[in-house]
Amino acid sequence: MLISITPEEAGWQTIGFSVRRLAKGDVWLESTRGHESAIVVLGGKMSIDWGDGPQSVGKRDHVFSGYPYCVYLPCGTSFEVRAETAVELAESRVRSQMKGKPHLFAPADLGCEIRGGGDTTRQIVRIIRPEYEADRLMMNEVYTPGGNWSSYPPHKHDSHNPPDEFDLDELYYFRIDHPDGYALLRQYDGAGARDVTVAVHDGDLALLRDGYHLVAAPPGYRVYYLAVLAGSARGMAARTDPRYAHLGKAWPLPDPRIPIVRPG
Repeated sequence: MLISITPEEAGWQTIGFSVRRLAKGDVWLESTRGHESAIVVLGGKMSIDWGDGPQSVGKRDHVFSGYPYCVYLPCGTSFEVRAETAVELAESRVRSQMKGKPHLFAPADLGCEIRGGGDTTRQIVRIIRPEYEADRLMMNEVYTPGGNWSSYPPHKHDSHNPPDEFDLDELYYFRIDHPDGYALLRQYDGAGARDVTVAVHDGDLALLRDGYHLVAAPPGYRVYYLAVLAGSARGMAARTDPRYAHLGKAWPLPDPRIPIVRPG
């Protein structure tokens, strides 16, 4: 286990998250019990069996070499994962009683969105979208080239004010493409009572309970984060900081380094 956090440890009632690394031949037996779960293959290959027979999952060597595979499992699902190679996977869980069917998302099933322009260009690989038949879980992968800004202009989603904003807890799991690399994460509130900027490194996990937030990738280092959301509604409506909203109205042309990854 590389990292693990429960909702209680996070101080909220929504997302539990873990990252584990399995050696070739290792087996992981588990049940979702009273949760819905999503397993993203960060790198390597595995097979997974939730009762319908094993399915081979995974293709990319690491997060910067292609789109992911993701397995969605509803509550009450027992499963077995077997590592076909050394494999690294991230599991997200949210309490749920919704009866549904397991689903395998392959790279060809996923959507891609290019947001921003110039030095705010980033690539969003949409994995579990609001329109998908999950209960509360939503998930994206975000890729930001060195020198660019992401989640920008700053936005927040800590109030239930539909349709403009939903109250969503969110976490970012970071990977950087070099051991010396890092990113800057800023979190602040509109009243000026809290304003914190921290350096995040490869393998760090950030919890975004409330307030505005943004990410900056220093020149020379590509930054990835897995964004997991759950909250008051099945949607990603957010409120942009009104002081910076005008910046999004006339972006320059997209950065030609985007897309960083392709389905493969």
